[in-house]
Amino acid sequence: MEKVLNYIGGELVPAKGGQWLDKPEPATGALYAHVPDSREEDVHSAVEAARRAFPAWSALPATERSRMLRRIAGLIHERLDAFARAESIDTGKPLSVARTVDIPRSVVNFEFFADAATQFASEAHAMDGVALNYTLRSPLGVVGCISPWNLPLYLLTWKIAPALAIGNCVVAKPSEVTPMTAFLLSQVCRDAGLPPGVLNLVHGLGPNVGGPLTRHPDVSAISFTGSTRTGAEIARVAAPAFKKLSLEMGGKNPNVIFADCDFDEALSTTLRSSFANQGQICLCGPRIFVQRPLYARFKEALVARTQALKVGDPLVEGTDQGALVSREHFEKVLGYIDLAKQEGGHVLTGGQRAKVPGRCEQGWFVEPTLVEGLSSSCRTNQEEIFGPVATLMPFDDEEEVLAWANSTRYGLAGSVWTKDLTRAHRFASRLHSGIVWVNTWMLRDLRTPFGGVKDSGVGREGGWDALRFFTEPKNVCIKL
Repeated sequence: MEKVLNYIGGELVPAKGGQWLDKPEPATGALYAHVPDSREEDVHSAVEAARRAFPAWSALPATERSRMLRRIAGLIHERLDAFARAESIDTGKPLSVARTVDIPRSVVNFEFFADAATQFASEAHAMDGVALNYTLRSPLGVVGCISPWNLPLYLLTWKIAPALAIGNCVVAKPSEVTPMTAFLLSQVCRDAGLPPGVLNLVHGLGPNVGGPLTRHPDVSAISFTGSTRTGAEIARVAAPAFKKLSLEMGGKNPNVIFADCDFDEALSTTLRSSFANQGQICLCGPRIFVQRPLYARFKEALVARTQALKVGDPLVEGTDQGALVSREHFEKVLGYIDLAKQEGGHVLTGGQRAKVPGRCEQGWFVEPTLVEGLSSSCRTNQEEIFGPVATLMPFDDEEEVLAWANSTRYGLAGSVWTKDLTRAHRFASRLHSGIVWVNTWMLRDLRTPFGGVKDSGVGREGGWDALRFFTEPKNVCIKL
């Protein structure tokens, strides 16, 4: 039985109260680890460690901080197989995905912001020979980072890398559902020689760790990725304290396919954008709108490709779909499939618990599911399912599908498939979404801002936006 430990002040320690949370393996349902059930006193210790470390860390030249982040990136890369296996066991995702996506992108996060920190510049504005204005940007101090369970190391490093690179010290709360790669990261930081207290990782439940972290008076900012409900609670608590907030939350993203698209490319990418990571990515496109002249052909081909996906043991080569992350989430997804049927939907394929023999017989697997016959306004098409469930809907014209695409409370991402360049620009500009892909999906440039509108969040991560978020601007005006 493995035991995860907190990383506070450079030391690996259990929760002060000595309590533990059980951590099962999604693919088997069997208990395989214990996680610290940390509380407010653990958060307080982590914040104090970060406060002590901040003066020296922030005073280091950017080149020195950059070298440290590159050292961490190098050690993760050297231990890629161990990280990937831990991520796969912890989340239920295929080992091949963890090995080729999650862990390599985590390495790139550190490398990218290691470089960005050395290139970060301030603005200057001359006032026609009267004065010179320039902006100084200083690190905030101690910042909190709260990351989700679907892409554990990838999204954790996406937050902590820019915060550390620009000179802050971090107290981070990884998801208690998927803690293992954060624990491995803490060991990497020790081996890399990261000064004690610069990064602290506190494991535990949201109300017991995330709540105290958000409330703590010495935490200047919170960067959060997770559910809209939790984000709303963070905003409620943090607003009276005037903390900086970056909230990247849910999505119910449209995938709009016009009849003039590249059929093969749209088909293969739609399969991926519907079911990647078992549909447990906030950027997935579970609402598939297909223009009516293409609808029958596209539906038939997509159903066939979906049925060909192999659901199986995440650790076995060739598995396309692994397990859902927890029993609670597994039951939620199956509940939404039942809801889709109650709302009049017709299940084209899937719709049931997937049976995986052998060691995974008791695992939390759901068949990749396609549903048609539902209106755009029904709950199935309005609420975030976050699982391997997608709906197909035909449309006739651009105005009709634009209204349907924009009809949800979410606005994170969207995809548009068309060879008409004018329509692509026009439609993308009118889509209520922070991110729009045209004839592609999940193609990310780390220099660009990332985030949503409406209930999908506030603030932006990525590139200069991330570095600006983790700094405080000060304008200096010098009379000439």
